[in-house]
Amino acid sequence: MPSSRKVIISCAVTGAIHTPSMSPHLPVTPEEIIQDSLDAAEAGAAILHLHARDPDTGKPTQDPEAFRKFLPRLKQATGAVLNLTTGGSPHMTVAERMRPAAELKPEVASLNMGSMNFGLYPMLDRFKAFTHDWERQHLEASRDLVFKNTFADIQHILEVGTANGTRFEFECYDTSHLYNLAHFVDRGLVQAPFLVQTVFGLLGGIGAHPEDVAHMKRTADRLFGDAYIWSVLGAGRNQMNVAAQAAAQGGNVRVGLEDSLWIAPGQLAESNAAQVTKLRSLLEGLSLEVATPDEARAMLVLKGAENTAF
Repeated sequence: MPSSRKVIISCAVTGAIHTPSMSPHLPVTPEEIIQDSLDAAEAGAAILHLHARDPDTGKPTQDPEAFRKFLPRLKQATGAVLNLTTGGSPHMTVAERMRPAAELKPEVASLNMGSMNFGLYPMLDRFKAFTHDWERQHLEASRDLVFKNTFADIQHILEVGTANGTRFEFECYDTSHLYNLAHFVDRGLVQAPFLVQTVFGLLGGIGAHPEDVAHMKRTADRLFGDAYIWSVLGAGRNQMNVAAQAAAQGGNVRVGLEDSLWIAPGQLAESNAAQVTKLRSLLEGLSLEVATPDEARAMLVLKGAENTAF
């Protein structure tokens, strides 16, 4: 792993997993996404991982026009790296999911490294009342859902993004996804240094036990050596536990309301910035320094905000 002890904080601001009825603090409108993103950057997030939503219903959308309602203002107001999803929602086609990154040419885009079951339906046990019809359907449909990311899908997104100078946040939900990434590294389609975002605690992927975190790191170390930069995200209640373990082992960390609605047991996070602030306190308690956006750009060899198409 790189020797720098600067830690990159990523913040996933809204995502496509949680629905508006689950928390009044989940950003939905462009104005809410802008304000929450700016506050998270001010709190210490060097990278903002961004999805878009329909401002009336909160339903996830990959219409590039929805992203254009907040990206230029964020680019003007913050130096944070703006990272666009190609994951979108598991209910979308790959063609839909990749449109924002293909058209807007961000510095970074996420890329899911394998097909998987993606079980959101257990949240129906915790959330009973929904404002919009799509919310319950969104969760219920995940009982019989495969989040499709075939080798052809991954190669297509890689080729389009690389041609645009976009680099990737490689989202790996299990050890098989690390091996899929190694396959593309071996084929020369992924160049070092690359950001590996290991994901823990989502139903359908690896768990969030400390041994799961250690196993993913050991596997990535063996496959990639010093060619990669390691980051973690823990879903739901696992967020800060996984963050603490990874930070102590030299990792970088992602938080945000996409990954968890909570700030403490039974207590909703009132903003993305609240999670970033809590994480920053944890890191500083370990005598770790937080990377600035420009330091993150240097670590990840990014093209710079001036070379995006928004």
